[in-house]
Amino acid sequence: MSSILRIEQLSHKYTSTWAIRDINMEIAQNGIVGLLGSNGAGKSTTMNIICGVLNQTEGDVFINGFNIRTQAESAKKEIGFLPQIPPLYKDLTIDEYLRYCAELRFMEKGKIRAAVEEVKEMCGIAHFSNRLISNLSGGYRQRVGIAQAIIHKPKLVVMDEPTNGLDPNQLIEVRKLIKEISLDHAVLLSSHILSEIHILCKEIIMIEGGRLVFADSMDAFDNYMPSNSLLMRMENPPAMGDILKIEGVSKVDFLTEKKARIYFEGDEGISERLIAAGVQFNWQLREITIEKGQLDDIFKSLSSPQSNS
Repeated sequence: MSSILRIEQLSHKYTSTWAIRDINMEIAQNGIVGLLGSNGAGKSTTMNIICGVLNQTEGDVFINGFNIRTQAESAKKEIGFLPQIPPLYKDLTIDEYLRYCAELRFMEKGKIRAAVEEVKEMCGIAHFSNRLISNLSGGYRQRVGIAQAIIHKPKLVVMDEPTNGLDPNQLIEVRKLIKEISLDHAVLLSSHILSEIHILCKEIIMIEGGRLVFADSMDAFDNYMPSNSLLMRMENPPAMGDILKIEGVSKVDFLTEKKARIYFEGDEGISERLIAAGVQFNWQLREITIEKGQLDDIFKSLSSPQSNS
């Protein structure tokens, strides 16, 4: 059984500079995989090659078993793409635009109407069918962009920063939609925002300096660095100085009046010492939780030259 996406020894250079070098990755099943990288890391180059926009210098990309270079038409039928700025024709209605996108994908004419209705319903835009795209809010335009990416039922859906610029309510709805899409499609979601990848993805691929530096589960990513902080919630919190007196505590940040982040050095015996102090001085401790490594710290560690050597 073919993988949905398989990349082998992928390299590309502009003039004499390698943008990416020896990238290998595989997506074997439906779900959301995060593609993470800072600006200039090689993320966009990799995505453009996957989607057939750019011919690679070396290596191969297979989409559902089809080579994107030598079997381009067959491979591209298996891909749906949502760029960071959705490719919308704002003077068309939603129905007109989605029919046009279906025709571009060489869908059978007899199946287009049903496909348009299906994606409108899934993306929550059916009630705006005859509205001009120019009259839609940013959140609904993003939904239309997602609809065009899945109308032909591709195996792989590539999304570039799909939640960028949305307000909090729109953000929640689009995240929910992406998760629903991932039940029937493999989704490769590109972002430079660590928290967004963390919320949406179970697997993560990280490119930095043109090279693959991490490919594993989100749990493995979270646990890459040891914990050095914990959260503590108290009904009767002490002064910050009283917590700092406890052996191993290096820093205290009060997040709210009753909740503090405690940074510590050494072993996890810090929990027992804090609990003992809480009982002795009646802090009325309600919660104490060891935190996993902070995503920003992990990102910096994986991006450092030492980790790539």
